Amino acid sequence: MRILNNFKVTLLMTGLIILFGTAGFMLGGRIGLFAAFFFATLMNVGTYWFSDKVVLKMYKAKEVTENENSRLYRIVKSITTKSAMPMPKVYLVPSKAPNAFATGRNAEHSAVACTEGILEILTDAELEGVIGHELAHIKNKDMLIGTIAATFAGAIGILASIARWGAIFGGYSRDDNRGGGMIGLIIGAIVAPLAAMIIQMAISRQREFKADAEGGKMTGRYNELASALKKLHSAPIRLNLDKRPATAHLMIANPVSKKKFKSFFSTHPPVEERIEKLQKLAKESIYQGYANIG
Repeated sequence: MRILNNFKVTLLMTGLIILFGTAGFMLGGRIGLFAAFFFATLMNVGTYWFSDKVVLKMYKAKEVTENENSRLYRIVKSITTKSAMPMPKVYLVPSKAPNAFATGRNAEHSAVACTEGILEILTDAELEGVIGHELAHIKNKDMLIGTIAATFAGAIGILASIARWGAIFGGYSRDDNRGGGMIGLIIGAIVAPLAAMIIQMAISRQREFKADAEGGKMTGRYNELASALKKLHSAPIRLNLDKRPATAHLMIANPVSKKKFKSFFSTHPPVEERIEKLQKLAKESIYQGYANIG
């Protein structure tokens, strides 16, 4: 299953790279193609080394020690110890919106962050399920994949903005070095960012299901994670990411304000599907336990 999922992610990422190169060519021909890949490479290098710091600073997260927040720190430490994982840094986000996320380039340089709001509404068992989900993202190396997808999506957004300004000022001429004229503008301004959004969404959705299953396996808290998702989904307060949607896929629950067609453009699968799968996994784990005893 893991090999299959990794193959799907590789396929999606390859499609995203091709899409980015196509958009660059349509907007600027061969020069645009090379410039697009060069720009994307620079962004990838920067996000690989500094993505965790940028995201944590964005949400004004503060690192906490065991003395400062023993409940949260103890739960993270307990799960990592049982799972033989490196202990990530633990952060608290000053927000009443209940949510959590993991960030960092690998297991040795990772962080888990929870909002003040999620600590208020979840029981210890539910919080353990949530932390297990986030640690599963670290274990499955999802964070770097998500960061790369967000980087390319952001870069395509920049190209789309350039295309719109080009259309305003008359567009590009149609020749070998400058791409596809007005057709290129349409693709760059509309189709490319839309496709990037869909591909990024597909990566996130697959990874959320996998992290739910892996996190439940690590903690045994399948039902508790399902209960936590119900609470997070019905919470009246959300982390509003309308101005920074590229980080939405990092959260355990969709933090963007509710909008039309949300089920299609959401970075997360429907919560009902996640809960149903978790409840099924919980029953399977009970049957497996009985089988082992027998």
